[in-house]
Amino acid sequence: MNEIFLDTETTGLNLQDGHRIVEIACIETKDLIPTEKIFHVLLNPGRKVSEDATKVHGYTDEFLKDKKSFKDVASEFLNFIIGKKLIIHNAPFDLSFLNNELKNSSNKTIENKNVIDTLQLARSKFPGTSNSLNNLCKKFNIDISRRKKHNALLDCELLREVYINLTEQKEPSLILNEISGSSDILLNEKKMVKDYSKIVVIPDENESSNHKTFLKRELKKNYF
Repeated sequence: MNEIFLDTETTGLNLQDGHRIVEIACIETKDLIPTEKIFHVLLNPGRKVSEDATKVHGYTDEFLKDKKSFKDVASEFLNFIIGKKLIIHNAPFDLSFLNNELKNSSNKTIENKNVIDTLQLARSKFPGTSNSLNNLCKKFNIDISRRKKHNALLDCELLREVYINLTEQKEPSLILNEISGSSDILLNEKKMVKDYSKIVVIPDENESSNHKTFLKRELKKNYF
């Protein structure tokens, strides 16, 4: 099952006050490696953005007035996340706003069974401390210099790094593994993506002798 790192920005914090979503970002990964599939939209919420919210994310009524409404993107959004694990920081907040928008646009709501809340994970691992995304990034030495304001797409990228650290998994990387004269480039030590032949050059007797002389000279120069 692929993962989706998901985040939203809203017009305000309280759903009961009629606040709505202004930004949705989703980054798809497979085994935590980005697949390069991204869903990202800015939305016209159909109401004013609170001053406090604008201070957080920077989106104004003027900036959002020509953007699509949620109902215009609902089907595309649902198709993007269907059948995938959702990883969200403070999931109840985002899901309450998303499900409200989905209900209002006559769509099925998101179930909790495939949702992982990284805030809950962080609280179980670091009880009694602030587990905001910013603080977790600082705890794991993740660069947040680009995070001048909250931005759903950037926060999804940061959340992936936080989740890898929270679950104590290795950052996916390219690893060279030599097997019987050929090499496999492995992703995350498991997924083979490319094979290629390796040419082995064996030095002759004269080259070997010169190399040994060089090593002896360097050893004497540096250590004696």
